[in-house]
Amino acid sequence: MLAMVKRNMMLYFRNRSGVIFSLLGALISFVLYLVFLKKGISSNWAGISHKNQLLDTWLISGTLAITGITTTLTALSQMVKDKEQHVLEDLSLTDAGPLSIHFGYLISAIFIGFIMQLVMLVVMGSYFVVTDKISFQISQVVPTLGIMVLSAILATLVNAILASRFQTVDSFGKLATIIGTASGFLVGTYIPIGSLPTFAQTIMKMTPGSYIASLYRQVLMSDTIKDTFQQTNAIRYFNRLMGVQIKWSSLLSLVQTYSIVGALILITFLIVLIPSFIAQKQRQNLLN
Repeated sequence: MLAMVKRNMMLYFRNRSGVIFSLLGALISFVLYLVFLKKGISSNWAGISHKNQLLDTWLISGTLAITGITTTLTALSQMVKDKEQHVLEDLSLTDAGPLSIHFGYLISAIFIGFIMQLVMLVVMGSYFVVTDKISFQISQVVPTLGIMVLSAILATLVNAILASRFQTVDSFGKLATIIGTASGFLVGTYIPIGSLPTFAQTIMKMTPGSYIASLYRQVLMSDTIKDTFQQTNAIRYFNRLMGVQIKWSSLLSLVQTYSIVGALILITFLIVLIPSFIAQKQRQNLLN
């Protein structure tokens, strides 16, 4: 399995154009914010203190969520490619069983998703530290790294469900293009979730990436929000409008959001790996 993980990661990082394209959705989000969105959003919050700290960390949070989605999807394209070129059939003849092979793809995608999120955090954080003088506390950085792990795991599992339905790289690439384009809207980076119609908000709440973005925002923005808004109603309004907290019957707390992400990981893990468990069992029965 470790050999599979190493192979898949090497194939991903050797394809430099593929690495750039896997970050395209995140890079578009970052550039659009700098060129178009920041001025418009800033005008809505004119006069408040710590405005740059709030809006820049809001953008960083959504972009990290996008990065987890798109990079793991690109990493899993290797699984589709191996299926199309019948490499999986060759791998099945080795000592590695279906479960080990499948885990190899998943673990490599998780590593790739985490690494690329870390790269984007360093790039965006460095830019905003220099241009807007924003700051990060160690109490924010450590939980953010943990969320990166959760983001990479959840995105990998969800994308693995999608990848298992495709037989050719061409068709899977078209899906990746659609997801890369839509992810910025689905995590509420292009347009704040609270400014959208109820139907659109419901669609966004049904996507796992919105909860990852919410985790990032609650960790990176909570202290600044408390320093900026003195009234509880103002904090709730800002959190609901900007998607810092997802609202169902009420605004979800940090613990509740973590619980939802954990439940989604468990559910998708079972969906992804049950077929491999069955195939592994059948293989063992044939060998016996």
